[in-house]
Amino acid sequence: MAVESHDKKLDDLLKMVEDGKAQLPDFQRSWVWDDTKICKLIESITSGFPMGAAMFLANGGEQVRFSYRKFEGVTSTEEVTPEWLVLDGQQRLTTLYQVLKSKGATITRLETERDKTIKRYYYLDIKKCLDTNTDRLDAIISVSEKKQLTTDIGRTILLDLSTKEKEFENLMFPLNITFSPNDTDDWRYEMEEYYGNNREYSLLFREFSQKILRPIIAYNMPVIQLDKETPKEAVCQIFENVNTGGVPLTVFELVTATFAADGFKLRDDWENAQSTFKSKVNGELLTEITGANFLAAMTLLVSYYRRINSGDDERIAVTCKKKDILKLDLEDYKKHRDSLVLGFCEAADFLVHQGIFRSRDLPYSSQLTPLAAIFSYDRDNGHLLALGPNQEKLAKWYWCGVFGEQYGGANEARFALDIQGVLRWMNGGDMPDTVYRASLQPTRLLTMQTRNSAAYKGIMALILQDSPLDFMTGNRMDIASYIDEEADIHHIFPQAYCRSQNYPAKKWNSVINKTPIYASSNRSIGGHAPSIYIRTMAGKGLDDEKIVKAIESHKINYGYLSADNFDDYFIDRTKQILKCIEKATGKTVAGLDSEDTIREYGVALI
Repeated sequence: MAVESHDKKLDDLLKMVEDGKAQLPDFQRSWVWDDTKICKLIESITSGFPMGAAMFLANGGEQVRFSYRKFEGVTSTEEVTPEWLVLDGQQRLTTLYQVLKSKGATITRLETERDKTIKRYYYLDIKKCLDTNTDRLDAIISVSEKKQLTTDIGRTILLDLSTKEKEFENLMFPLNITFSPNDTDDWRYEMEEYYGNNREYSLLFREFSQKILRPIIAYNMPVIQLDKETPKEAVCQIFENVNTGGVPLTVFELVTATFAADGFKLRDDWENAQSTFKSKVNGELLTEITGANFLAAMTLLVSYYRRINSGDDERIAVTCKKKDILKLDLEDYKKHRDSLVLGFCEAADFLVHQGIFRSRDLPYSSQLTPLAAIFSYDRDNGHLLALGPNQEKLAKWYWCGVFGEQYGGANEARFALDIQGVLRWMNGGDMPDTVYRASLQPTRLLTMQTRNSAAYKGIMALILQDSPLDFMTGNRMDIASYIDEEADIHHIFPQAYCRSQNYPAKKWNSVINKTPIYASSNRSIGGHAPSIYIRTMAGKGLDDEKIVKAIESHKINYGYLSADNFDDYFIDRTKQILKCIEKATGKTVAGLDSEDTIREYGVALI
């Protein structure tokens, strides 16, 4: 990989854009500068100020094959193979091409209407440009597509430049003829004729040409050139480093451009995969999955196959790091695509059986990556997960990841360990690293105060896993009723009541004092003491047996709750939750009688 830096005339760069010798790699998405920013760019150019370097990648290398497209505003339909792909400088060159070269209006937007594009023409006020007391920005005039500046929603015309004669009258030079000597000369001669060849106007334009136009024409822009041997991962990293103002580049965009070079439309294929997800009953759980996530799972799966087919050669890494995703082969993608889509669907079904019904309740969306890859591999290689003991192992691995809180950071290494470890475990081998390392301290429950914690969401899922009964209706909370009734997580001893009793927030606002209930039931509970809202439950038609059953289905001791005995209720529920965690993970929670536990809870939890 070689890097060179050259100063290039702006005129030459815009000619390369116009001729198609410089084009955009297909991962460069169109985005539009607002009118104010364009005027400031023109100010820099006309004042001779630097505007930063552009970065070009030589096209046609073996390392990188991207699909490409012409700059917006270029009207030529001739198919041209570019010499260079622009990695940085897209918007500056697009803007300057449209402002200085194109005969059409420049596409822009107003700062106050950022989602709406408009078209503008740009002019230089000749007299203001030459007035040393006038700020250059004030000499740059932006008018509508009709070449008018209006107010009162277009009813009042402040400046009309819709004909050449009106341009001459107002001494407004159209910037889009700057790099056309013939057009500039014609404009000048016609302007002089308009003023009767008055020498004053000839001298005025001569000064304008010398002080303003010539510096624009002579303007140089630094260009950093990367050679054909630049690797794809370097392109991605370079683009991320320089592209601070545009839409962030993802690995999905780069792979899309790579596959497009072979005629495969990855973005369309991903949209079809998303449609498949949405068509499934549990597809809502997959709404957080992005194209980049899908490619990571695909790379993980493909690299695992490569490792297995090599006879488990340790020199062949199981991986889904960015650099490895960028090397993903189109034929491998096509081969495993359908299986992986179904793998994600089966992963969603698995999560529902774990008590996770909505994407917002998913402890770690990242854990879906190895989970989907595991299901995909399993469906094509013997369906070991159909065996009861292996289903239990998979669930234990999943919950060890959640309660061990092992999926919160950079996860590529964890993904690789887990697809190998889980599938090895299915075949009677050692347990996965995630299961081996999982641990939870009892005091951690007290710090789970919001749904931002994966383990917090996990505890709520374990409660839902046993199909608890809603407090006020007594109805079983399955996935359908949970979603239809807008169920959410609420306090068992209500906030208002706890505050009135001066209970410590560390306890009453922790996950231990929360449970999923219907929205309507939460409104009935209000801020009342449990002994009061239990009477409300009876008023809703539930008999005593049903009330006890509903409350205890949430891992709550009815006797303590009905007596408003917060302290004993709190310790008992802590113990019940810890038992649920032990059952889910298959691991004993340590430290139940440690000094920290006794200090925080007041008693041992044995």
